[in-house]
Amino acid sequence: MLSRSDRHRKNHKESKWPVKRLVAWIAAIAAVCLILVLGAIYLFSQSNQATMNQGKTPLAVSAAPTSSAAVTTKPEATPKPDQQPTPVPSQPIPTASTVPSAPALTEAPQTPLTGQQVKLSFVGDVIFSSTVEVQMKKNGYDYPYTFVKDYLQKADYTVANLETPITVRGEVQKKDYVYRGSPLALPPFKDAGVDLVNLANNHVMDYGKEGLLDTFDELKKVDIKYIGAGKDAAEAYSPVIVEKQGIKIAFLGFSRVVPEGSWKAGVNHPGVAETYSYTMPVEAIQKARQQADLVVVIAHWGVERTDNPDKFQTELAHRYIDAGADLIVASHPHVLQGFENYKGKWIAYSLGNFIFTVNEVQKTLESVILQATCSKEKRCDLDLVPIQNKVAQPEIMAKEKATKLFERLSQISIQAKVNEAGRVVPLQTLQR
Repeated sequence: MLSRSDRHRKNHKESKWPVKRLVAWIAAIAAVCLILVLGAIYLFSQSNQATMNQGKTPLAVSAAPTSSAAVTTKPEATPKPDQQPTPVPSQPIPTASTVPSAPALTEAPQTPLTGQQVKLSFVGDVIFSSTVEVQMKKNGYDYPYTFVKDYLQKADYTVANLETPITVRGEVQKKDYVYRGSPLALPPFKDAGVDLVNLANNHVMDYGKEGLLDTFDELKKVDIKYIGAGKDAAEAYSPVIVEKQGIKIAFLGFSRVVPEGSWKAGVNHPGVAETYSYTMPVEAIQKARQQADLVVVIAHWGVERTDNPDKFQTELAHRYIDAGADLIVASHPHVLQGFENYKGKWIAYSLGNFIFTVNEVQKTLESVILQATCSKEKRCDLDLVPIQNKVAQPEIMAKEKATKLFERLSQISIQAKVNEAGRVVPLQTLQR
């Protein structure tokens, strides 16, 4: 028989077994969980690596098919020396032959003008101030026209952009450049063949309202008509309508270069016809369209010394033509800009300088006399007489230099080019 102490030791020993078994079970379960976690981590890392490798597939290799079926691969056989490798499908790489190019242009067919025709001549910016005035006082007020007057006189009507107020009074405006011409300059200007001037520009009010009103009076004295300015808005936006060779021609002038708001013609205020908005010019064109066979717009716009017209120039020109204009001739950049044929109508974006101060920028010395032969059918042919500006005296450009000028004008024109003879011809997209 066990003593009391022996029974106590036996019971204590037996009571330890359930605890040991519980600890063993917990350890086993923990080991299994650890194995499962490690396995999951391993599988996840392999999957992520595969995804990364797939993302590094070269662009030239086509994307793998998105099928759920397993893909079995086998090692590729080493090709024989004379065996060409099998092409690998790839995305096409753009080359010069596959990149779309600008459409090729060719001369558009032209139908000769028929019926009654009128010959119009246009020249660019003219001033009678600064070094020009110095030369005229020294050599005579007819000095500027020595080499070009025949081209101006033989036209039925000749138009210039006059950027000089003709006055001996007025208050000089606060501007970087101000000009004023003597009334003595106008009779030779008229005798040289100029019939009409555009006054819608950024210099005609260099000597204020008085200078502008004097300009009107002095022009009337020598029978040179004017457009683009007036004693009020109604006059400024009114056309000058003349009849030549049985064709009624309406001339209008607008400026998008106006130094101050006070320069704009108002209801009871003298000034220029501005075109920052197209509303009033379009209305004026539409009215002129009802009164004349041919509508010509003289515009003053653009950025000085730039070869190409700004977007607003093109937009305005197109609106003018859509409203009924048949020909648009412009100035202000002091360099020649290109030509555009829009809906069968011509736009000359800038004629540059005709009689102006000179500088060392070669392009400002190059200009043209634009000769437009227009029919009663509202169509015009354009020819260019290239001129080179000397100090206050333009002269006909040498042939070799004229050829280069025509090439440059062709490069900066829109749907148009100038051929070797100086004819501006429309272009069309080449049909393949």
